[in-house]
Formats: sequence, structure tokens, C-alpha cells
Amino acid sequence: MNLINALALSIGVLAVAATWLCLGTPYGLPVWALFIGWGSFYHCGGGTESVGKSAINHIWGIVVATIALFVVGTVAGTVPVTSIIVGVSVVVLVLGAHLPLFSTIPAAVYGYASTAAFLLMGGVALTDLAALLPASLTVAIAMVVGTVFGLVSEKVAGALAAKE
Repeated sequence: MNLINALALSIGVLAVAATWLCLGTPYGLPVWALFIGWGSFYHCGGGTESVGKSAINHIWGIVVATIALFVVGTVAGTVPVTSIIVGVSVVVLVLGAHLPLFSTIPAAVYGYASTAAFLLMGGVALTDLAALLPASLTVAIAMVVGTVFGLVSEKVAGALAAKE
């Protein structure tokens, strides 16, 4: 089987499992965050090293977004104030790339954006750390699981393509 067909098959079958994991179990993982983590694995180049690069940078983005949104909720500012807080937090996010551990900026942005979406669209009280932290952790788990799904789909596809 050629590699594209093998990838299509492995990703398609695993997408069924991923969707069931998110929607058919009580874990409450956001399926879209899992798929973003999965795509990020491939965006980071694939292979076992991409698991770490992708997951660590997702978590970095999630931490920065969580702090930024907590500050936004705490100051209850106007749109200009909120915009400045977000801008400063994104500067911090990108400056993290000075550390090799946080140098995969796109993966960090995926984590940041996924967290903002989950917290804001889910109506999480931004000033309530008892709600904010578990919600952010849910995004982190979904993205890391998605990254692992990326690795598994790559390995399965490689095995299918090798049988040609």
C-alpha cells in the first residue's frame, strides 16, 4: 500500500476511536483540541521527537493563555485593556522560544488558541481558579492525547506501507 493510502486508512480508523473517546465517554475532551494536537504532531515533522516538541509547546501555550485569561477576568477591563493583556501574553509566548524547550512557536500558538476557545466558548468563569484550571487541564489532556494519536497513526501507516 502506498504511504498516502496507508495514512488515510490509519488516520481514518483512529479518528473513529478519537471521536468516540471525546464524545462517547465521560472524559469530556474537546474533539477539536485532540485533532489540533494530532495535526501539530505532523506539523512538527512527525516521529517520536515531535511528540515532545508538540506536547510541551501546547502546554506552554495553555499556561500562557490561562494566565492571560485569568488576568483579563480579574481586571474586567474594556476591549482595549483586554487587547493589551492578550498582546503582552503573546509576546511572552513567543519570547519563550529563546528556550529550546519552547521553540516550536506554532505548537504553542495551537495550545494558546485552543485554551482561549475552550474557556471563552465554554463559559468558564475566568476569575474562578477552581473552574479555570481543570478546564485548561482538559485542553492539555486532549492535545497530548491527539499528539499520541499522531504518533500511532504514523506508525500504523508505516507498517501498512511497508507491506507493499
